[in-house]
Amino acid sequence: MDLFSTLDPRFMFSGFFVGLLIGQTGMGGGALMTPILVLFFGVHPATAVGTDLLYASATKTAGTMVHGLNHTIDWRIVARLASGSVPATMVTLAALSHYDVNGPTSERVIGTLLGVMLLLTALSLIFRRSFLKHIEPVLARVSAAKAARLTIIIGVVLGMLVTISSVGAGALGVTALLMLYPRVPMAVIVGSDIAHAVPLTFVAGLGHWWLGSVDWPLLMSLLGGSIPGIVLGSYLSAHIPDAVLRPILAMTLIVVGGRLVF
Repeated sequence: MDLFSTLDPRFMFSGFFVGLLIGQTGMGGGALMTPILVLFFGVHPATAVGTDLLYASATKTAGTMVHGLNHTIDWRIVARLASGSVPATMVTLAALSHYDVNGPTSERVIGTLLGVMLLLTALSLIFRRSFLKHIEPVLARVSAAKAARLTIIIGVVLGMLVTISSVGAGALGVTALLMLYPRVPMAVIVGSDIAHAVPLTFVAGLGHWWLGSVDWPLLMSLLGGSIPGIVLGSYLSAHIPDAVLRPILAMTLIVVGGRLVF
């Protein structure tokens, strides 16, 4: 069986759609791809999460290369996040190995957590600026050493959440970094968050492969559609205002997240 015979046009179109959003907003991979697979195609949540993690690792690698060439990555921040997230991911995978991740109980648990993470992501998109404005006086008193320790702790939390739901490394990670590093340029925050997502999603994705919750033909179809979508989305990002895209994305996440939770 050759590679092209395994490509499914439905999943390629879904990959193109999500890739388009990734190129335009810098996020939307895990937050949209996993629920699309679960709600529209009936993919088991564990398989959707595992497949999406490796999908995210591939797409984030491309984004990291671009940010690296533009010198918009703070590798100290990446190292701090990864020192917390990678060990947390391994511990979470070890815990998951004691359960049937493809069973009905895991389907309900992962589906509910995924919905909650989508709602939190939507809230971070809508209220990020207001939240940061109110918490800024408190964060101004945080020392560099404490910010470093808190970054590792955030990495631990992201490692656990992303391993189970594939969501959280994007909008939630950026919001947390903006809180701890208010003087760092936004482009560097985004670049550092994307770079950190590569080892996190790769290790988590390999773990899900080990658990038997990765669909390789599905992954190939998603990547086949997303790569041209990301290229086109990156081009269109200069022509479509971010202020228009983010509210639409946030409302979509609220609807989808609410459906998964309730």
